[in-house]
Amino acid sequence: MSFENKKVVITGAAQGIGKGVAEAYAKAGAHVILADIDAELGAAAAAAIRQDGGRADFFVCDVKSEASVQELMKQAAGEDETVDILINNAGLGIWKSPLELGLDEWDHVLNTNARGCFLCAREAAKYMRNSGGGSIVNLASTRALMSEPNSEAYAASKGAIVALSHALAVSLGPDGIMVNCISPGWIENGDYGALRPEDHQQHPAGRVGKADDIARACLYLTSPDNDFVTGVNLVVDGGMTRKMIYEE
Repeated sequence: MSFENKKVVITGAAQGIGKGVAEAYAKAGAHVILADIDAELGAAAAAAIRQDGGRADFFVCDVKSEASVQELMKQAAGEDETVDILINNAGLGIWKSPLELGLDEWDHVLNTNARGCFLCAREAAKYMRNSGGGSIVNLASTRALMSEPNSEAYAASKGAIVALSHALAVSLGPDGIMVNCISPGWIENGDYGALRPEDHQQHPAGRVGKADDIARACLYLTSPDNDFVTGVNLVVDGGMTRKMIYEE
């Protein structure tokens, strides 16, 4: 897929999935705009893309802040006032018993993940609408569909993103804006070689996921040829959520 001359904004792009997505779009010819709250890592990620011959800029952005998001989109849109693609990847989690989770912690997770997703989509869509359309992909999680203990704030935020995505797809469709979400499963961003055989065996696909798996899903959902795909929650988890596991 070619994304030549497409302008792609990726939040949470300093590391992990976001960084992998930015690299994939750059290799496909896009001009990528990386955004993250971590200035040092974000600048390094953009510099690495440029060193490999890609087009990349980095801007510090706190997705919880309306003013910060508005400034990000203004800088990304530039003189031609165009944003073609937005990948809403920024997010975090706090793993704590619901009996001990403070409201400030709850708000921090929900405001970063769900509010941040909405703010970025809203501001990017203003530019997309004025330039004939675009594509938005929101990163949710399989934890919107299943849970482990002490993940209430994270699960709630990711469930909100799934619902927000299909609502935005309906609202923005008349403006030529496709909105979808991806629910990644286990994506290993650390030492992949340290994973155990039983980690891989939890997946019908036979392995734990990588950032590249999510990047390819983003490329598919945002391809101009796929303008009949909108409102979708694409689960990319190697089949993990479909496999019943019994303890022996």
